[in-house]
Amino acid sequence: MRAQTLAQMTPAEVKRRIPHRHPILLIDRVLDLEPGRHLTALKAVTCGEPWYEAVPDGADDTAYDYPTGLVIESWCQAASLLLTADEPSSGADGALMLFGGMSGVRLPRPVRPGDVMRHRVRLSRSFGDTVMYEGESTVDGEAVLEVDQIVIALRKPAHRQQADPGRTAPTPEGSHQ
Repeated sequence: MRAQTLAQMTPAEVKRRIPHRHPILLIDRVLDLEPGRHLTALKAVTCGEPWYEAVPDGADDTAYDYPTGLVIESWCQAASLLLTADEPSSGADGALMLFGGMSGVRLPRPVRPGDVMRHRVRLSRSFGDTVMYEGESTVDGEAVLEVDQIVIALRKPAHRQQADPGRTAPTPEGSHQ
C-alpha cells in the first residue's frame, strides 16, 4: 500500500522525525511532500542565528553570508525528512542515516539574513535502504544551491538486524570462530 501524500509537515512533526535541535535544526517547515518522490521545505535565515554573534558592528554585507556548510546541511535535513516520510512519526525508528557523499554541488550566490531558502529534494534512485537524491535551493526563485546527487543509507541498529547465518560471531580476541 502506498503512503498517503502529505501536503505539509509542521515544525512539531519535523522535530519528531529528525534528531536536530536548536541551533542546528535548519528546517522550519515542509510545504509539500510526496513520500518516495519529492519534498519542498523552507528555512528562514535571520540575524539572530548564533553564527552571526561574532560579526562586528560596521562589517560589510559579505560578513553576513550564511555559512556554506549550513546551506548544505539545511538541504540535507530536508532530504532526511523525505527519506523518513514513509516511517511512523518517530522518523527512521532508531536507524542511523549515513550520508555517503555528494556530487555536483554548486552555490551560485550567497544567502543572507532576510532570505527564505526553499529546498526541493527529489528521489532519483533507490536501492533498498540506500537512496540517491537530487535537488536545489532557491531564494525568491534564484538558485542558491544545486545538488546533482547525494547518497544516503539507512542502517538499523545492530541489535535490531537479523544475524547473517553465513557469518560466525567474533571471539573476544577479534578472530572468527
